Amino acid sequence: MPIDLIQGDITQQDTDAIVNAAHEALMGGGGVDGAIHRKAGYSLMTECLSIPEVEKGVRCPMGQARITTGCALKTRYIIHTVAPKFVGWKSRTPSVLHPIYGCATEGTNEDLATCYINCLKLAFLYNIRTIAFPSLGTGGHAFPIELACPIAVKAVRSQEQDFDLIRFVAFDPDTYHEFEKAINNEE
Repeated sequence: MPIDLIQGDITQQDTDAIVNAAHEALMGGGGVDGAIHRKAGYSLMTECLSIPEVEKGVRCPMGQARITTGCALKTRYIIHTVAPKFVGWKSRTPSVLHPIYGCATEGTNEDLATCYINCLKLAFLYNIRTIAFPSLGTGGHAFPIELACPIAVKAVRSQEQDFDLIRFVAFDPDTYHEFEKAINNEE
C-alpha cells in the first residue's frame, strides 16, 4: 500500500512533492502555509505571484490546486490547495450540515475531498510518484480532525494506484491518532 503516516514537519519531507494548505492569494500566512513559505524562501513568493489571479486576490480558488517548484526545500514541487472553512456547529442551513457531526462549513465535505483529489491529479500530470500531505483544513480553517481525517483518507485511497507513496504528515499526536484511526478503518 502506498499510504504512509508519520508525525513530523511537512517542510522536511523529501518526497517528490509536498502539499501546502494555502490561502486563495497564495501569499503565505500562518500554520502550514507560513512554515512552507518561510523555509522555501523568497523565491516561492515570486513563483506564487507569477500565478495569474482568476479574480481579484484569488490565485487558487477553494478546492483547486496550483504547483510551484520546491525552491529551498528538499522536495521538487509544492502543490498548493485551499480547503473549505469550518464555520461552527449548526450555524447554517441544514443543506450544508454534516449528517453525523451537525457542523456547518463554508463548503462541503466533498469540497475537502476535492482538495486531496485535485492535488493528486495535478501531481500525476507532473509525473510525481511520491507526495506528502498535511492535514488540510484542520488548522486555521478549523475543520475538526475527527471529521477531516476520514475524508482525507477516503479521497486519497480513490487515487492511490497512481503513486508509489502518499504520506500524511501529522504535526501533533492528536492528528496522528485521528489519521491512524481513519487509515485502519479504510483498510
